[in-house]
Amino acid sequence: MALLKAAKHSELKPEDLRWICDPEVFDFDTTKTVKPMEGIIGQERALKALRIGVDLKSLGYNIFITGLSGTGKFTTIKKVLESISTNHTKLHDYAYVNNFKDEDRPVLLVFDAGKSTHFKMDLNRTIKFLQEKIPQVLSIDPFLSKKKQILGEYGRTQQRMMNQFEEKLRVDSFTLGQIKVGELARPEILAVIDNQPVFIYQLDELVRTQKITQEHAEEITTKYAGYQEELQKLFKESLKLTQDYQEKVLQLESEYAFEIASMAIENLKKKNKDKKVREYLDQVLQNILQNLDVFKGQKPVQEETTGGVIVDYLKEYEVNIILDNSETKEQPIIVETSPTYSNLFGTIEKYSDGRGGWFADFTKIKAGSLLRANGGYIIINALDAFSEPGVWKSLKRVLLFGQLEIQDLANLYQFSPSILKPEPINIDTKVIMIGNNYIYSILSGYEEDFNKIFKIKADFDYEMKRSEQALNDYAMVVKKIIESEKMLEFNKSAIAKIVEYGARYAGEKNKLTTRFAYIADLTREACFWAKDSGEKHVADYHVDEAYRAWKERHGLYESKLSEMIKEGSILIDTDGQRVGMINGLAVYESGVFGFGKPSRITASVSLGNGNIINVEREAGLSGNTHNKGMLIISGYFRENFGKNIPLSFTASLVFEQGYGIIDGDSASITEICALLSAISGIPIKQSLAITGSVNQKGEIQPIGGVNEKIEGFFDVCVNRGLTGKQGVIIPVQNVKDLMLKKEIIDAVQSGQFHIYSVSKVEEAIELLTGIKSGKKLKSGKYEPYTVFGTVEKELAAMHKKLSRNQRRITRNRTMIKILNKQRRRENE
Repeated sequence: MALLKAAKHSELKPEDLRWICDPEVFDFDTTKTVKPMEGIIGQERALKALRIGVDLKSLGYNIFITGLSGTGKFTTIKKVLESISTNHTKLHDYAYVNNFKDEDRPVLLVFDAGKSTHFKMDLNRTIKFLQEKIPQVLSIDPFLSKKKQILGEYGRTQQRMMNQFEEKLRVDSFTLGQIKVGELARPEILAVIDNQPVFIYQLDELVRTQKITQEHAEEITTKYAGYQEELQKLFKESLKLTQDYQEKVLQLESEYAFEIASMAIENLKKKNKDKKVREYLDQVLQNILQNLDVFKGQKPVQEETTGGVIVDYLKEYEVNIILDNSETKEQPIIVETSPTYSNLFGTIEKYSDGRGGWFADFTKIKAGSLLRANGGYIIINALDAFSEPGVWKSLKRVLLFGQLEIQDLANLYQFSPSILKPEPINIDTKVIMIGNNYIYSILSGYEEDFNKIFKIKADFDYEMKRSEQALNDYAMVVKKIIESEKMLEFNKSAIAKIVEYGARYAGEKNKLTTRFAYIADLTREACFWAKDSGEKHVADYHVDEAYRAWKERHGLYESKLSEMIKEGSILIDTDGQRVGMINGLAVYESGVFGFGKPSRITASVSLGNGNIINVEREAGLSGNTHNKGMLIISGYFRENFGKNIPLSFTASLVFEQGYGIIDGDSASITEICALLSAISGIPIKQSLAITGSVNQKGEIQPIGGVNEKIEGFFDVCVNRGLTGKQGVIIPVQNVKDLMLKKEIIDAVQSGQFHIYSVSKVEEAIELLTGIKSGKKLKSGKYEPYTVFGTVEKELAAMHKKLSRNQRRITRNRTMIKILNKQRRRENE
């Protein structure tokens, strides 16, 4: 008896294949009368999160923004920050000054915004004033009179000490002379013999000439040694006297310099009420009094040391302003496009002495963008930040403790000998990091403290619901692009076409994409084609031309595959029937461009134990999702055909001429139908292609890229010639996603191409074979002369044959055992 024919399945109508935007829904003829979009559309969830993150000033409420590229994250953030919060914290200036107590730890001074430059100018003027006035004060009376008085006292005391010593020398026939040592002269005690001064070393000569006796010479030597000790004591007393004199002079200079310096510093302190600034000014005053030589002009302001380094003795009074907010009137909003360690946190520059030595001081401290954003917001790309050495580790520390320590990157890795440690800065910067969901999930799951410092997640949606308001918003977005880039106006048919492509990008009729980067590109290129043809306005066909040109630019790989299919290098049939062979559909992606093409899938079956071999997996070319799909197929066959008898077949499934990684489960229905054909021997129509995911109960589930897949098979059929029998089978859930090109709709309209939607395996196999799938009877078996009934029959025959073979093998093994036993007995 012949197999039962399947009932005719209804196909999708042309109106099911695409949503067409009626231009009449717009109340304008051209965008000339349309107001440009000033706000943000389609991101209500993200905007709510941003508002909380921006206005909540508590510790840890930094913002991590996720979403696909092109959804307007940067634009949205800047607009929100500029408009969402008017109450901002008071801004400050920051400056580093010398720490006179420990030069390796510069002191941080904080001023109200704009005050640091005034302080720096005032201090510079004060230092210059003291450079001029201190020498004047120390060069006139009464200072000179008091200094002369001290000098007189010192001279008289010095002379009195020398006179007393010389008097003692005369009594014992000695006198005080000088002896030259190199370029210097030093005092020397001389003996007086016959009214002539004689050096002590000349006594031996006088003894030989018998001018004095040996006893007299020894007596003179003994007295000389005693007076020499007294002379050394006298030198020490004189040195101490000189030091006392110098200290008195320095004290006198300090007293007179203090009067004018304290007056000048006090004027600065009156202008600056901050306790820390006043303490610094007190240290400046003390340091000036300790370094009066520079101000007296006795020591140069700059000089070169033996190491070749130019020393500026006034540099220690400089003020290094690292952040001047005098021109900042609103909350700082910094977009750091290059978040290197130095750009973000600042650095300490070094200067060379030309001999291999490197030096740094407080004047070389430089601020980064994190400090410039203090009191405001800084926007950073997450991937850039994590790819830069040391950035994430330091950023996490700053956000956890609220303090910024400016260091050179080399110090972070202990590659530098620098020990300069500037005072930390309190940071109140809100960090907004832009990334994607993958980065966020990794950080949230594995990075310690991440959830403490990024408590707000703002997820930007890639689509929004299609509504009348959304259509008008799209028109306003296009108008904004037109105004900002001075493009041609669009008529309403062009706007309608752009909205249709917005639905195509979203992948669903009832949704519109919010990846406005794509819409902006389409708008620009449509304007180009309008200008190229000399039009005054952009029309719908210009938008279509822009889309076709975009596909052509990115479609080299697609054209190569199409050429290989056309030439027969890649084997695809679009007519006839084959057993165990079926046309699957796959999506290929190349950057932002994706396209679909058919792929031949074959199944082979033999006796076995129910295993289904995934050839791609065995070859290492199968992804995890595809492996899961193969296991689901095994479950489907056990569910439907393995309850009465064990599955007694082994099958292999393969994507023919597939040499790359295969992943996804959208070919599950394709592989099930190929297996059903291979087991039953019922051929599959090669004029149809099918796509869909399946669960173990045989229910077909939706897949992605449905438009690309249908268009890919349609293009192959067009190249081969449409026969009126060709078509595509898709999951019923994907009907709402259809936004197919006009050529397909026209072919369906004329009956040259067909698109079917299915919800179960039974429907799919009936379309592919033209044979009734078959229902399960009360007996537990499927209807005979149907696809499932034939599969069940063939599986039963396989099981019977396999059982018979197993019994024969068992019987043979038993006979061999008996024969072996008989032989052993005969041998015994």
